[in-house]
Amino acid sequence: MLLQRIISALVGAPLIILAVYHAGLPLLLLTGIIVFLGLREISEMLSRLGIKPSFWLAQAGGLILLGGAYLYHDGYPGPTITIILFLQLIATVAFYPRYSLLDIAGTLMGTLYVGLMCYFYLLRTLPDGWIWLVFMFAGTWACDTVAFFVGKAFGKRRIAPVLSPKKTLEGAAGGLLGSVIISYLFAIIYPFLPLPKLLLLGCMLGVAAEVGDLLESAFKRQAGLKDSSTLIPGHGGILDRFDSALFTAPLVYYYVRLFIIG
Repeated sequence: MLLQRIISALVGAPLIILAVYHAGLPLLLLTGIIVFLGLREISEMLSRLGIKPSFWLAQAGGLILLGGAYLYHDGYPGPTITIILFLQLIATVAFYPRYSLLDIAGTLMGTLYVGLMCYFYLLRTLPDGWIWLVFMFAGTWACDTVAFFVGKAFGKRRIAPVLSPKKTLEGAAGGLLGSVIISYLFAIIYPFLPLPKLLLLGCMLGVAAEVGDLLESAFKRQAGLKDSSTLIPGHGGILDRFDSALFTAPLVYYYVRLFIIG
């Protein structure tokens, strides 16, 4: 399993780095592919719960969010949420009674949840966006990786025994330390970044990453799944790989906008 995780990371990481470096349409395209696959996985989870989400409406919503992120250059494209909501409401009328209020709620939730991946693209549009997007991924993955190894070696106290029995307090503390170390390293590599603010962001990023991981565990446990899919050997699915980043990307984006670049 560990070897598969390493091989998958060695294959996937260069693609992400290239897309981040080139930015623009390559990054938007990669984000779009990830959103498409993530929406397929969340739709499958909801289906296992007896909900009948509209996969195509979810995909339309994902495209609207991506299009808004590309066209709207002043933060998260809030008006797109209104458009997506109206589409869902119209579909409820057009396909009544096959498309119920529970179905619309599941589809809308899944669309907006997976649609948080749009912040990958939005982070790159910030001043020094290359730095902030790499920082977000590095801090998030450092948190996940260090938490895994520390929890495996020293974990004793369970933090969520019903939700995720393998996650421990020791692992969570190790993950938090991992994200803080990344923050410190970035402050050394880029001396113009404010160290106190960066360290605080590292702490917050670690907490957000662990909450994002637990949330996806809640989705999988309710759906009776071990992994969101088998797409990535050793990692599971898209949501298994990016669950933490769905929380950390918006956090880093707004923190940087509000407290670092003003």
